[in-house]
Amino acid sequence: MSASSGNGTGGGTSGNGALVQNRYRLHELIGRGGMGEVWRALDESLGRRVAVKCLKPTAGHTGDAGFTRILQERFRREARVAASLQHRGITVVHDFGEHDGVLYLVMELLDGRNLLQVLDDAQRHPLPVPDITDIAEQVSAALAYTHEQGIVHRDLKPANIIRLTDGAVKICDFGIARLGHDIGFTSRLTGTNMAMGTPHYMSPEQIDASEVDHRSDLYSLGCVLYELATGAPPFDLGDPWSILVGHRDTLPEPPRVKRPELPADLERLILDLLAKDPEARPQDAADVGGRLKAMRAAGVAAAAAGRRAAKLPDWARNLRTGSLARSTRVQRPSAVPHHELTGAWSTRTMAAAAGPEVLDALAAREAEAADLGRVGNWQQAYDLHIAVCAERDRVQGAEHPAALAGRHEAAYCLTRLGRTEEALRLYRWIAEVRGRVLGPDHPDTLAARHQAAFELGRLDRHMEAHREYAAVLAARERTAGADDPDTLQCKHNLAVNLGQLGRADEAYSTAAAVAVTRTGVLGGDHPDTLLTRVEVGYALGRLGRWGDALDTYREVGEIRARVLGGDHPDTLAARYEAGICLGRLGRSDEALVLFEDLVAARTRTAGSADPETLRARHALGVSLGLVGQWDRALAEAREVAAIRERVLGPADPDTLAGKRETAVAMGWLGRWSGALTVYREVADARERLLGPAHPDTLVSRTDEAHCLEHLGRTEEARALRGRIAALAADGPEQL
Repeated sequence: MSASSGNGTGGGTSGNGALVQNRYRLHELIGRGGMGEVWRALDESLGRRVAVKCLKPTAGHTGDAGFTRILQERFRREARVAASLQHRGITVVHDFGEHDGVLYLVMELLDGRNLLQVLDDAQRHPLPVPDITDIAEQVSAALAYTHEQGIVHRDLKPANIIRLTDGAVKICDFGIARLGHDIGFTSRLTGTNMAMGTPHYMSPEQIDASEVDHRSDLYSLGCVLYELATGAPPFDLGDPWSILVGHRDTLPEPPRVKRPELPADLERLILDLLAKDPEARPQDAADVGGRLKAMRAAGVAAAAAGRRAAKLPDWARNLRTGSLARSTRVQRPSAVPHHELTGAWSTRTMAAAAGPEVLDALAAREAEAADLGRVGNWQQAYDLHIAVCAERDRVQGAEHPAALAGRHEAAYCLTRLGRTEEALRLYRWIAEVRGRVLGPDHPDTLAARHQAAFELGRLDRHMEAHREYAAVLAARERTAGADDPDTLQCKHNLAVNLGQLGRADEAYSTAAAVAVTRTGVLGGDHPDTLLTRVEVGYALGRLGRWGDALDTYREVGEIRARVLGGDHPDTLAARYEAGICLGRLGRSDEALVLFEDLVAARTRTAGSADPETLRARHALGVSLGLVGQWDRALAEAREVAAIRERVLGPADPDTLAGKRETAVAMGWLGRWSGALTVYREVADARERLLGPAHPDTLVSRTDEAHCLEHLGRTEEARALRGRIAALAADGPEQL
């Protein structure tokens, strides 16, 4: 939720505080281009932050009715084209219309930088090769989809490609896109002498006004990749005409002349894309994506070959990979040393190496460590596992599977202790050793890699996590089969991570497939099946399909109530998500009733200070605000924040979220001085905890500037916004 920016009603021009179509409250101007202004806004009907693009009258043409009509038609075209596209790599359009003579377009609000900004932030230094190929692969996938729909973008350039903070890439601005069946409109636009592209990225056929098809976009993609690889466009000449002549008549300088370390296959792809004749280019974006995937696979294979060439220890030379272990879920050692990783094989090997008395003593200590973990004494469990590992190192060697099994247990303890970076390093080390000793596709190797991917996700390094999950999933499907429980668990986690990457359509299709398979293998009432169906609900919500998400959560809640009971935590969790959907659907009165009942149930079963009780109360406070009961919302937010501060501590993220909600309510009630104090407290805490350039810190500083403006302290607000802008520009390098 967000406090209002003012009471403007909108009009012939947009401005801070304007209310467009009695729904979209404009908060902050975040971009200005040739066709319009883009505002950070709040959709007050659904309580979500959005971007609103408003058609801006252009200086020098206000009296040119023909120009204005063309500009308006281009704007409407952008809305129609973008709204027809549903792909993870294309900016989502929520709404379009006209308000008081102003055309507006409502889009998803993206947290990231366009590639022009990325290059400028890097002072025009070229991007690392993995970043270039990752961006290229994602843009190629989006273009392949767009071209399948019969749409040619025709203005692909760095400024129209946005890289989100999580690594996902999206194409935007379809203002001059051409529908395959609508050539006549394109001709009319060209006849107005309006620029149909940007000189640095225009294909030769665009320059010659020849027939343009999807291969023109591929040429523009080649220009973009050339710039990412070298820091400058292929024809970086002094004036627009020279640039256009360069595209039409001059061969580009090979990128490796400027950057010798660039891989030869990447240079070849870029030069192929920049072929003057469309017939000499790759013929579709899918072909480009395939070549990029092949490059990545070759790199992975080369690295794997290097690892396999490493010398094995003597005791492992005759070891064969196989199905000695089948589960990624940690199994605790019993009194008999039959380990998750090694089974009876390790018992015989250890007995030969150290004798049964030593091994029995180590097994007993491992069982003791497992018991400590079961009762929540994770630090003691970790210390004991490490001590046992040190002893195993001495008698068996650090690379023996039994020693690695103990370290796997120790890494799990680190996870439970919240020491995620340490857990990641340990899992990666285990995976590297197991890959060398047991083989890259051995279940034990894959188990450690799976856990490493999970830790990457916890660290918000979702692109790295995605690559690891995808590799593990491919190996598990190849070696254990698509229906194996560990394969399905990996695929489930991949779906979760895809959602975190903003790739909602893939997250949905992946989770839905897992849910179907788990239903067939485990049954519709099994906890794992229901857990995946919850993830299906999350993905539906990210796609804006809140009605379908609501149905999913309600079905899961009904099954859990029947199987587990109405007050079971999992049942209540499904009801919570149903309440969120109701709020998103604008059914705030129903959401309010649900959250009031949920708070009562959570308090009754878990107590008033339980984190889930407080989470439900937080949602209750939000719902109160959505129905305009701001006095009650303020009281609820204050109490939740106070309890969280006492139970979780003043710097806990949930405590700070509760305090921010308090400030939101105060702003809606017009108590801006009090809101400023709270917003500033939250911002200072986040800066200490996360750093000055972290997105959450910048959001809080923006809240602070917003309050200063309402208090009439405009100079302070302007200075603070300048600082925010500078930090945001430097943020990706600092995070």
